[in-house]
Amino acid sequence: MEKWTLMTITVLLALTVRWTVSLGSYSGAGKPPMYGDYEAQRHWQEVTYNLPIRQWYFNTSDNNLLYWGLDYPPLTAYHSFLCAYVAKLINPDWIALHTSRGYESQSHKLFMRTTVFVADLLIYIPAVILYCCSLKETSTKKKVSSALCILLYPGLILIDHGHFQYNSVSLGFALWGVLCLSYDWDLLGSVAFCLALNYKQMELYHSLPFFCYLLGKCFKKGLKGKGLLLLIKLAGTVVASFAVCWLPFCTDVEQIMQVLRRLFPIDRGLFEDKVANIWCSLSVLIKIKNVISPQTQLKLSFAVTFLSLLPTCIKLTVQPSLRGFKLALVSCALSFFLFSFQVHEKSILLVSVPVCLIINEIPFMATWFLLVSTFSMLPLLLKDGLLLAYAVTMLAFLSACVASFAIFEKTSAKDLQLKPFSLSLRGYITWFKPFPKIVRNLFLLSVTLMGVLSVMSAAMHPPQRFPDLFPVSVSSISCLHFLFFLVYFNVIILWDSKNSRNQKKVS
Repeated sequence: MEKWTLMTITVLLALTVRWTVSLGSYSGAGKPPMYGDYEAQRHWQEVTYNLPIRQWYFNTSDNNLLYWGLDYPPLTAYHSFLCAYVAKLINPDWIALHTSRGYESQSHKLFMRTTVFVADLLIYIPAVILYCCSLKETSTKKKVSSALCILLYPGLILIDHGHFQYNSVSLGFALWGVLCLSYDWDLLGSVAFCLALNYKQMELYHSLPFFCYLLGKCFKKGLKGKGLLLLIKLAGTVVASFAVCWLPFCTDVEQIMQVLRRLFPIDRGLFEDKVANIWCSLSVLIKIKNVISPQTQLKLSFAVTFLSLLPTCIKLTVQPSLRGFKLALVSCALSFFLFSFQVHEKSILLVSVPVCLIINEIPFMATWFLLVSTFSMLPLLLKDGLLLAYAVTMLAFLSACVASFAIFEKTSAKDLQLKPFSLSLRGYITWFKPFPKIVRNLFLLSVTLMGVLSVMSAAMHPPQRFPDLFPVSVSSISCLHFLFFLVYFNVIILWDSKNSRNQKKVS
Protein backbone atom coordinates (compact mmCIF):
# COMPACT_ATOMS: atom_id res chain seq x y z
CA MET A 1 0.00 0.00 0.00
CA GLU A 2 2.83 2.37 0.88
CA LYS A 3 4.50 1.66 -2.47
CA TRP A 4 1.44 2.66 -4.49
CA THR A 5 0.90 5.78 -2.38
CA LEU A 6 4.46 6.88 -3.09
CA MET A 7 4.09 5.99 -6.77
CA THR A 8 0.92 8.09 -6.97
CA ILE A 9 2.71 11.07 -5.43
CA THR A 10 5.57 10.55 -7.91
CA VAL A 11 3.18 10.56 -10.86
CA LEU A 12 1.40 13.70 -9.62
CA LEU A 13 4.76 15.45 -9.27
CA ALA A 14 5.80 14.37 -12.77
CA LEU A 15 2.49 15.58 -14.23
CA THR A 16 2.84 18.92 -12.44
CA VAL A 17 6.31 19.44 -13.92
CA ARG A 18 5.05 18.55 -17.39
CA TRP A 19 2.08 20.90 -17.19
CA THR A 20 4.25 23.73 -15.88
CA VAL A 21 6.68 23.33 -18.78
CA SER A 22 3.79 23.24 -21.25
CA LEU A 23 2.66 26.71 -20.14
CA GLY A 24 5.71 28.21 -21.86
CA SER A 25 6.61 28.67 -25.51
CA TYR A 26 6.61 26.03 -28.23
CA SER A 27 8.41 25.34 -31.49
CA GLY A 28 7.88 28.05 -34.13
CA ALA A 29 5.43 30.15 -32.13
CA GLY A 30 4.63 33.28 -34.17
CA LYS A 31 7.29 32.51 -36.79
CA PRO A 32 5.73 32.25 -40.25
CA PRO A 33 5.80 30.93 -42.89
CA MET A 34 6.78 27.43 -41.65
CA TYR A 35 6.32 27.96 -37.89
CA GLY A 36 7.61 24.73 -36.23
CA ASP A 37 6.84 21.24 -34.97
CA TYR A 38 3.72 22.50 -33.21
CA GLU A 39 2.30 23.59 -36.58
CA ALA A 40 3.47 20.33 -38.16
CA GLN A 41 1.39 18.31 -35.70
CA ARG A 42 -1.61 20.62 -36.18
CA HIS A 43 -1.24 20.43 -39.97
CA TRP A 44 -1.23 16.63 -39.90
CA GLN A 45 -4.54 16.77 -38.07
CA GLU A 46 -5.86 19.07 -40.80
CA VAL A 47 -4.67 16.73 -43.57
CA THR A 48 -5.79 13.42 -42.03
CA TYR A 49 -9.25 14.71 -41.16
CA ASN A 50 -10.06 16.48 -44.43
CA LEU A 51 -8.42 14.24 -47.04
CA PRO A 52 -8.98 10.57 -47.92
CA ILE A 53 -6.32 8.15 -46.70
CA ARG A 54 -4.92 7.60 -50.19
CA GLN A 55 -3.88 11.27 -50.31
CA TRP A 56 -2.22 11.56 -46.89
CA TYR A 57 1.30 10.90 -48.17
CA PHE A 58 0.94 12.22 -51.73
CA ASN A 59 1.65 15.73 -53.01
CA THR A 60 -1.64 17.25 -54.25
CA SER A 61 -3.24 20.67 -54.53
CA ASP A 62 -4.74 20.08 -51.08
CA ASN A 63 -1.62 18.52 -49.54
CA ASN A 64 1.60 20.39 -50.26
CA LEU A 65 4.31 18.03 -48.99
CA LEU A 66 6.80 20.91 -48.84
CA TYR A 67 4.68 22.39 -46.05
CA TRP A 68 5.10 19.87 -43.24
CA GLY A 69 4.15 16.88 -45.33
CA LEU A 70 3.38 13.75 -43.30
CA ASP A 71 6.61 11.78 -42.94
CA TYR A 72 5.90 9.35 -40.10
CA PRO A 73 4.35 5.83 -40.23
CA PRO A 74 0.62 5.06 -40.25
CA LEU A 75 0.06 5.04 -36.47
CA THR A 76 1.16 8.67 -36.27
CA ALA A 77 -1.34 9.49 -39.01
CA TYR A 78 -4.13 7.64 -37.17
CA HIS A 79 -3.25 9.45 -33.95
CA SER A 80 -3.41 12.78 -35.82
CA PHE A 81 -6.82 11.82 -37.17
CA LEU A 82 -8.08 10.94 -33.69
CA CYS A 83 -6.87 14.29 -32.30
CA ALA A 84 -8.44 16.06 -35.28
CA TYR A 85 -11.78 14.39 -34.63
CA VAL A 86 -11.80 15.79 -31.09
CA ALA A 87 -10.58 19.18 -32.35
CA LYS A 88 -13.45 19.32 -34.84
CA LEU A 89 -15.97 18.89 -32.02
CA ILE A 90 -14.43 21.77 -30.06
CA ASN A 91 -13.60 24.24 -32.83
CA PRO A 92 -13.69 23.33 -36.55
CA ASP A 93 -11.48 26.31 -37.39
CA TRP A 94 -8.49 24.55 -35.81
CA ILE A 95 -8.36 21.97 -38.61
CA ALA A 96 -10.14 23.73 -41.50
CA LEU A 97 -8.50 22.79 -44.81
CA HIS A 98 -6.11 25.53 -46.02
CA THR A 99 -7.51 28.32 -43.83
CA SER A 100 -6.19 26.86 -40.57
CA ARG A 101 -2.55 27.07 -41.64
CA GLY A 102 -0.47 28.66 -38.87
CA TYR A 103 -3.46 28.79 -36.53
CA GLU A 104 -2.49 30.07 -33.08
CA SER A 105 -4.67 30.84 -30.07
CA GLN A 106 -4.60 30.17 -26.33
CA SER A 107 -7.51 27.76 -26.52
CA HIS A 108 -5.86 25.79 -29.33
CA LYS A 109 -2.55 25.74 -27.45
CA LEU A 110 -4.38 24.33 -24.42
CA PHE A 111 -5.95 21.63 -26.60
CA MET A 112 -2.66 20.65 -28.25
CA ARG A 113 -0.80 20.58 -24.94
CA THR A 114 -3.54 18.42 -23.48
CA THR A 115 -3.16 15.84 -26.28
CA VAL A 116 0.50 15.36 -25.34
CA PHE A 117 -0.40 15.26 -21.66
CA VAL A 118 -3.02 12.56 -22.25
CA ALA A 119 -0.65 10.50 -24.43
CA ASP A 120 1.94 10.62 -21.66
CA LEU A 121 -0.63 9.66 -19.04
CA LEU A 122 -2.08 6.75 -21.03
CA ILE A 123 1.03 5.18 -22.56
CA TYR A 124 4.41 6.34 -21.25
CA ILE A 125 3.85 6.94 -17.53
CA PRO A 126 2.04 3.61 -16.83
CA ALA A 127 4.87 1.76 -18.61
CA VAL A 128 7.48 3.51 -16.45
CA ILE A 129 5.59 2.82 -13.19
CA LEU A 130 4.99 -0.85 -13.99
CA TYR A 131 8.58 -1.30 -15.14
CA CYS A 132 9.92 0.12 -11.88
CA CYS A 133 7.50 -2.02 -9.85
CA SER A 134 8.73 -5.10 -11.73
CA LEU A 135 12.38 -4.57 -10.77
CA LYS A 136 13.54 -7.66 -8.90
CA GLU A 137 15.63 -7.68 -5.73
CA THR A 138 14.92 -3.97 -5.35
CA SER A 139 13.49 -2.21 -2.30
CA THR A 140 10.31 -0.14 -2.45
CA LYS A 141 12.35 3.01 -1.88
CA LYS A 142 14.60 2.22 -4.83
CA LYS A 143 11.64 1.42 -7.08
CA VAL A 144 10.00 4.75 -6.25
CA SER A 145 13.31 6.58 -6.65
CA SER A 146 13.81 5.00 -10.08
CA ALA A 147 10.32 6.02 -11.19
CA LEU A 148 10.85 9.57 -9.92
CA CYS A 149 14.15 10.04 -11.74
CA ILE A 150 12.88 8.49 -14.97
CA LEU A 151 9.74 10.63 -14.99
CA LEU A 152 11.76 13.77 -14.21
CA TYR A 153 14.21 13.18 -17.08
CA PRO A 154 14.32 16.70 -18.57
CA GLY A 155 15.06 15.79 -22.19
CA LEU A 156 11.74 14.12 -22.91
CA ILE A 157 9.75 16.66 -20.88
CA LEU A 158 11.30 19.63 -22.69
CA ILE A 159 10.89 18.18 -26.18
CA ASP A 160 7.35 16.82 -25.81
CA HIS A 161 5.82 19.39 -23.47
CA GLY A 162 8.00 22.36 -24.39
CA HIS A 163 9.17 22.11 -28.00
CA PHE A 164 6.07 20.02 -28.83
CA GLN A 165 6.12 16.43 -30.08
CA TYR A 166 4.64 13.05 -29.18
CA ASN A 167 7.84 11.06 -28.53
CA SER A 168 6.30 9.59 -25.37
CA VAL A 169 3.95 7.51 -27.55
CA SER A 170 6.58 5.55 -29.49
CA LEU A 171 8.95 5.41 -26.53
CA GLY A 172 6.05 4.33 -24.31
CA PHE A 173 5.17 1.47 -26.66
CA ALA A 174 8.85 0.42 -26.69
CA LEU A 175 8.83 0.42 -22.87
CA TRP A 176 5.74 -1.76 -22.90
CA GLY A 177 7.70 -4.11 -25.17
CA VAL A 178 10.59 -4.27 -22.69
CA LEU A 179 8.16 -4.82 -19.81
CA CYS A 180 6.42 -7.69 -21.60
CA LEU A 181 9.72 -9.37 -22.45
CA SER A 182 10.76 -9.12 -18.80
CA TYR A 183 7.75 -11.34 -17.97
CA ASP A 184 8.45 -13.70 -20.91
CA TRP A 185 5.37 -12.40 -22.74
CA ASP A 186 7.30 -12.48 -25.99
CA LEU A 187 4.35 -12.20 -28.36
CA LEU A 188 2.85 -9.22 -26.53
CA GLY A 189 6.28 -7.64 -26.39
CA SER A 190 6.60 -8.05 -30.14
CA VAL A 191 3.20 -6.42 -30.70
CA ALA A 192 4.15 -3.49 -28.46
CA PHE A 193 7.40 -2.91 -30.31
CA CYS A 194 5.67 -3.17 -33.68
CA LEU A 195 3.32 -0.40 -32.51
CA ALA A 196 6.33 1.70 -31.53
CA LEU A 197 7.97 1.13 -34.91
CA ASN A 198 4.74 1.94 -36.74
CA TYR A 199 4.41 5.19 -34.81
CA LYS A 200 7.94 6.48 -35.45
CA GLN A 201 10.42 4.88 -37.83
CA MET A 202 13.32 6.01 -35.60
CA GLU A 203 12.39 3.09 -33.35
CA LEU A 204 14.61 1.16 -35.77
CA TYR A 205 17.32 2.27 -33.32
CA HIS A 206 15.90 -0.38 -30.94
CA SER A 207 14.99 -3.03 -33.52
CA LEU A 208 18.21 -5.06 -33.48
CA PRO A 209 18.26 -5.63 -29.69
CA PHE A 210 14.62 -6.81 -29.83
CA PHE A 211 15.40 -9.05 -32.81
CA CYS A 212 18.65 -10.48 -31.43
CA TYR A 213 17.25 -11.08 -27.94
CA LEU A 214 14.20 -12.96 -29.24
CA LEU A 215 16.26 -14.87 -31.82
CA GLY A 216 18.71 -15.82 -29.08
CA LYS A 217 15.81 -17.17 -26.99
CA CYS A 218 14.71 -19.29 -29.95
CA PHE A 219 18.23 -20.68 -30.33
CA LYS A 220 18.37 -21.47 -26.59
CA LYS A 221 15.13 -23.40 -26.78
CA GLY A 222 16.39 -25.30 -29.84
CA LEU A 223 15.39 -24.69 -33.44
CA LYS A 224 14.15 -28.26 -33.78
CA GLY A 225 11.55 -27.99 -31.04
CA LYS A 226 10.16 -25.22 -28.86
CA GLY A 227 12.56 -22.67 -30.35
CA LEU A 228 11.22 -23.21 -33.86
CA LEU A 229 7.63 -22.93 -32.64
CA LEU A 230 8.44 -19.66 -30.84
CA LEU A 231 10.18 -18.32 -33.96
CA ILE A 232 7.12 -19.10 -36.10
CA LYS A 233 4.80 -17.46 -33.56
CA LEU A 234 6.99 -14.35 -33.38
CA ALA A 235 7.20 -14.06 -37.16
CA GLY A 236 3.43 -14.44 -37.48
CA THR A 237 2.84 -11.85 -34.74
CA VAL A 238 5.10 -9.29 -36.42
CA VAL A 239 3.57 -9.83 -39.86
CA ALA A 240 0.03 -9.60 -38.45
CA SER A 241 0.84 -6.43 -36.47
CA PHE A 242 2.30 -4.69 -39.53
CA ALA A 243 -0.57 -5.88 -41.71
CA VAL A 244 -3.16 -4.34 -39.39
CA CYS A 245 -1.26 -1.04 -39.18
CA TRP A 246 -0.69 -0.78 -42.92
CA LEU A 247 -3.96 -2.29 -44.16
CA PRO A 248 -5.51 0.98 -45.48
CA PHE A 249 -2.34 1.63 -47.53
CA CYS A 250 -2.17 -1.83 -49.08
CA THR A 251 -4.59 -1.02 -51.90
CA ASP A 252 -1.69 -0.89 -54.37
CA VAL A 253 2.10 -1.06 -54.44
CA GLU A 254 2.50 2.65 -55.26
CA GLN A 255 0.74 3.62 -52.02
CA ILE A 256 3.17 1.54 -49.99
CA MET A 257 6.19 2.83 -51.90
CA GLN A 258 5.12 6.45 -51.46
CA VAL A 259 4.76 6.00 -47.69
CA LEU A 260 8.22 4.41 -47.57
CA ARG A 261 9.70 7.27 -49.60
CA ARG A 262 8.23 9.73 -47.10
CA LEU A 263 9.57 7.74 -44.15
CA PHE A 264 13.13 7.44 -45.51
CA PRO A 265 13.97 10.61 -47.50
CA ILE A 266 17.64 9.95 -48.27
CA ASP A 267 17.89 13.17 -50.28
CA ARG A 268 17.87 15.23 -47.06
CA GLY A 269 21.54 14.51 -46.48
CA LEU A 270 23.80 13.02 -43.83
CA PHE A 271 22.63 15.20 -40.92
CA GLU A 272 20.52 18.26 -40.14
CA ASP A 273 21.30 21.30 -37.97
CA LYS A 274 23.99 20.95 -35.29
CA VAL A 275 23.39 17.40 -34.13
CA ALA A 276 25.85 15.88 -31.64
CA ASN A 277 26.94 12.94 -33.82
CA ILE A 278 30.25 12.06 -35.45
CA TRP A 279 29.44 13.35 -38.94
CA CYS A 280 28.39 16.82 -37.80
CA SER A 281 31.39 17.08 -35.48
CA LEU A 282 33.83 15.96 -38.18
CA SER A 283 32.33 18.52 -40.55
CA VAL A 284 33.91 21.23 -38.42
CA LEU A 285 37.25 20.02 -39.77
CA ILE A 286 36.25 18.32 -43.03
CA LYS A 287 33.20 19.36 -45.03
CA ILE A 288 31.99 15.81 -45.56
CA LYS A 289 28.91 16.85 -47.54
CA ASN A 290 31.12 18.64 -50.07
CA VAL A 291 33.83 15.98 -50.28
CA ILE A 292 31.74 12.80 -50.52
CA SER A 293 28.73 12.14 -52.77
CA PRO A 294 25.33 11.54 -51.11
CA GLN A 295 25.32 7.87 -52.14
CA THR A 296 28.81 7.36 -50.68
CA GLN A 297 27.74 9.14 -47.49
CA LEU A 298 24.84 6.71 -47.19
CA LYS A 299 27.07 3.67 -47.71
CA LEU A 300 29.75 4.97 -45.34
CA SER A 301 27.28 5.71 -42.55
CA PHE A 302 25.66 2.29 -42.99
CA ALA A 303 29.01 0.49 -42.86
CA VAL A 304 30.25 2.32 -39.76
CA THR A 305 26.91 1.91 -37.97
CA PHE A 306 26.79 -1.81 -38.78
CA LEU A 307 30.34 -2.43 -37.59
CA SER A 308 29.74 -0.56 -34.33
CA LEU A 309 26.59 -2.60 -33.67
CA LEU A 310 28.00 -6.01 -34.53
CA PRO A 311 29.80 -7.03 -31.29
CA THR A 312 26.82 -6.17 -29.08
CA CYS A 313 24.32 -7.92 -31.34
CA ILE A 314 26.43 -11.08 -31.57
CA LYS A 315 26.85 -11.19 -27.78
CA LEU A 316 23.12 -10.71 -27.21
CA THR A 317 22.19 -13.44 -29.72
CA VAL A 318 24.64 -15.93 -28.25
CA GLN A 319 23.91 -15.05 -24.59
CA PRO A 320 20.36 -13.63 -24.40
CA SER A 321 19.46 -12.11 -21.03
CA LEU A 322 17.27 -9.23 -19.89
CA ARG A 323 20.27 -7.39 -18.53
CA GLY A 324 22.15 -7.78 -21.80
CA PHE A 325 19.02 -6.77 -23.71
CA LYS A 326 18.65 -3.48 -21.82
CA LEU A 327 22.32 -2.65 -22.24
CA ALA A 328 22.10 -3.51 -25.93
CA LEU A 329 19.17 -1.10 -26.32
CA VAL A 330 21.48 1.65 -25.04
CA SER A 331 24.54 0.67 -27.05
CA CYS A 332 22.76 0.06 -30.35
CA ALA A 333 20.66 3.21 -30.15
CA LEU A 334 23.80 5.23 -29.37
CA SER A 335 25.60 3.70 -32.36
CA PHE A 336 22.70 4.66 -34.60
CA PHE A 337 22.69 8.19 -33.22
CA LEU A 338 26.44 8.68 -33.63
CA PHE A 339 27.01 7.05 -37.02
CA SER A 340 23.79 6.59 -39.00
CA PHE A 341 22.30 8.64 -41.84
CA GLN A 342 19.91 11.58 -41.37
CA VAL A 343 20.03 12.02 -37.60
CA HIS A 344 18.13 14.75 -35.74
CA GLU A 345 19.22 16.19 -32.39
CA LYS A 346 15.97 14.93 -30.80
CA SER A 347 16.91 11.34 -31.70
CA ILE A 348 19.10 11.23 -28.60
CA LEU A 349 15.86 10.52 -26.71
CA LEU A 350 15.95 7.04 -28.25
CA VAL A 351 19.17 6.45 -26.31
CA SER A 352 18.12 8.28 -23.17
CA VAL A 353 15.00 6.26 -22.37
CA PRO A 354 16.89 2.91 -22.40
CA VAL A 355 19.52 4.57 -20.17
CA CYS A 356 16.65 5.46 -17.81
CA LEU A 357 15.91 1.73 -17.54
CA ILE A 358 19.31 1.07 -15.96
CA ILE A 359 19.42 4.10 -13.68
CA ASN A 360 18.88 1.86 -10.64
CA GLU A 361 21.82 -0.37 -11.69
CA ILE A 362 24.39 2.27 -12.74
CA PRO A 363 23.00 5.50 -11.25
CA PHE A 364 26.18 7.58 -11.59
CA MET A 365 26.79 6.95 -15.30
CA ALA A 366 23.08 7.01 -16.15
CA THR A 367 22.63 10.39 -14.48
CA TRP A 368 25.70 11.75 -16.26
CA PHE A 369 24.51 10.53 -19.65
CA LEU A 370 20.98 11.90 -19.19
CA LEU A 371 22.35 15.34 -18.29
CA VAL A 372 24.59 15.36 -21.37
CA SER A 373 21.74 14.19 -23.62
CA THR A 374 19.58 17.13 -22.54
CA PHE A 375 22.50 19.55 -22.89
CA SER A 376 23.10 18.31 -26.47
CA MET A 377 19.69 19.74 -27.44
CA LEU A 378 20.42 23.18 -25.94
CA PRO A 379 20.50 25.12 -29.28
CA LEU A 380 17.04 23.81 -30.13
CA LEU A 381 15.69 24.59 -26.67
CA LEU A 382 17.07 28.13 -26.74
CA LYS A 383 15.48 28.68 -30.14
CA ASP A 384 12.13 27.72 -28.61
CA GLY A 385 12.55 30.04 -25.60
CA LEU A 386 12.90 27.19 -23.11
CA LEU A 387 16.00 28.40 -21.24
CA LEU A 388 14.27 28.73 -17.85
CA ALA A 389 12.53 25.37 -18.18
CA TYR A 390 15.86 23.80 -19.24
CA ALA A 391 17.73 25.19 -16.23
CA VAL A 392 15.06 24.29 -13.68
CA THR A 393 14.39 20.74 -14.95
CA MET A 394 18.12 19.97 -15.22
CA LEU A 395 18.72 21.06 -11.62
CA ALA A 396 15.62 19.23 -10.38
CA PHE A 397 16.68 16.02 -12.14
CA LEU A 398 20.25 16.18 -10.83
CA SER A 399 18.99 16.87 -7.32
CA ALA A 400 16.56 13.93 -7.50
CA CYS A 401 19.31 11.56 -8.66
CA VAL A 402 21.77 12.72 -5.98
CA ALA A 403 19.12 12.42 -3.25
CA SER A 404 17.73 9.09 -4.46
CA PHE A 405 20.88 7.19 -5.34
CA ALA A 406 23.77 9.04 -3.63
CA ILE A 407 25.50 8.89 -7.01
CA PHE A 408 28.82 10.35 -5.83
CA GLU A 409 29.27 7.40 -3.52
CA LYS A 410 28.83 4.89 -6.35
CA THR A 411 31.87 5.46 -8.53
CA SER A 412 33.99 2.39 -7.82
CA ALA A 413 34.77 -0.08 -10.60
CA LYS A 414 32.23 -2.46 -9.04
CA ASP A 415 29.50 0.22 -8.86
CA LEU A 416 30.13 1.15 -12.49
CA GLN A 417 30.07 -2.55 -13.41
CA LEU A 418 33.65 -2.41 -14.66
CA LYS A 419 35.00 -5.04 -12.25
CA PRO A 420 35.56 -7.77 -14.89
CA PHE A 421 37.25 -5.24 -17.18
CA SER A 422 39.43 -3.87 -14.39
CA LEU A 423 40.53 -7.38 -13.37
CA SER A 424 41.55 -8.17 -16.94
CA LEU A 425 43.71 -5.01 -17.07
CA ARG A 426 45.04 -4.95 -13.52
CA GLY A 427 48.41 -6.25 -14.58
CA TYR A 428 48.80 -3.57 -17.24
CA ILE A 429 47.15 -0.42 -15.85
CA THR A 430 47.76 0.96 -12.39
CA TRP A 431 45.17 3.74 -12.19
CA PHE A 432 42.21 1.65 -11.07
CA LYS A 433 42.89 2.32 -7.39
CA PRO A 434 42.20 6.10 -7.67
CA PHE A 435 39.52 5.36 -10.30
CA PRO A 436 36.50 6.60 -8.24
CA LYS A 437 38.13 9.98 -7.64
CA ILE A 438 39.07 10.31 -11.33
CA VAL A 439 35.51 9.56 -12.43
CA ARG A 440 33.98 12.03 -9.95
CA ASN A 441 36.37 14.75 -11.10
CA LEU A 442 35.54 14.06 -14.75
CA PHE A 443 31.84 14.32 -13.93
CA LEU A 444 32.30 17.64 -12.12
CA LEU A 445 34.43 18.98 -14.99
CA SER A 446 31.77 17.87 -17.48
CA VAL A 447 28.90 19.47 -15.54
CA THR A 448 30.88 22.69 -15.11
CA LEU A 449 31.65 22.82 -18.82
CA MET A 450 28.00 22.24 -19.70
CA GLY A 451 26.93 24.96 -17.26
CA VAL A 452 29.41 27.50 -18.64
CA LEU A 453 28.47 26.76 -22.25
CA SER A 454 24.77 26.98 -21.39
CA VAL A 455 25.25 30.44 -19.85
CA MET A 456 27.43 31.63 -22.75
CA SER A 457 24.96 30.33 -25.35
CA ALA A 458 22.08 32.12 -23.62
CA ALA A 459 23.79 35.40 -22.64
CA MET A 460 26.52 36.11 -25.18
CA HIS A 461 26.59 36.93 -28.88
CA PRO A 462 29.08 34.86 -30.89
CA PRO A 463 31.80 36.59 -32.95
CA GLN A 464 30.64 37.68 -36.41
CA ARG A 465 33.23 35.42 -38.01
CA PHE A 466 31.85 32.39 -36.17
CA PRO A 467 28.06 32.79 -35.86
CA ASP A 468 27.61 29.08 -35.04
CA LEU A 469 30.36 28.98 -32.42
CA PHE A 470 28.12 28.05 -29.48
CA PRO A 471 25.89 25.47 -31.23
CA VAL A 472 28.96 23.81 -32.78
CA SER A 473 30.71 23.78 -29.39
CA VAL A 474 27.66 22.20 -27.74
CA SER A 475 27.33 19.51 -30.42
CA SER A 476 31.07 18.71 -30.54
CA ILE A 477 31.48 18.47 -26.75
CA SER A 478 28.31 16.36 -26.50
CA CYS A 479 29.60 14.09 -29.27
CA LEU A 480 32.86 13.51 -27.38
CA HIS A 481 30.82 12.56 -24.32
CA PHE A 482 28.68 10.17 -26.37
CA LEU A 483 31.74 8.46 -27.86
CA PHE A 484 33.04 7.95 -24.32
CA PHE A 485 29.68 6.48 -23.24
CA LEU A 486 29.58 4.21 -26.31
CA VAL A 487 32.96 2.73 -25.34
CA TYR A 488 31.84 2.43 -21.72
CA PHE A 489 28.60 0.58 -22.45
CA ASN A 490 30.29 -1.73 -24.94
CA VAL A 491 32.96 -2.59 -22.37
CA ILE A 492 30.25 -3.52 -19.86
CA ILE A 493 28.46 -5.68 -22.42
CA LEU A 494 31.50 -7.48 -23.82
CA TRP A 495 33.26 -8.06 -20.46
CA ASP A 496 30.10 -9.09 -18.63
CA SER A 497 30.61 -12.78 -17.99
CA LYS A 498 27.45 -14.65 -18.96
CA ASN A 499 25.45 -11.46 -18.46
CA SER A 500 25.72 -11.73 -14.68
CA ARG A 501 24.85 -14.81 -12.66
CA ASN A 502 22.10 -13.01 -10.79
CA GLN A 503 20.14 -12.25 -13.95
CA LYS A 504 17.14 -14.27 -14.96
CA LYS A 505 18.22 -17.09 -17.22
CA VAL A 506 16.48 -17.75 -20.49
CA SER A 507 15.33 -21.30 -20.59
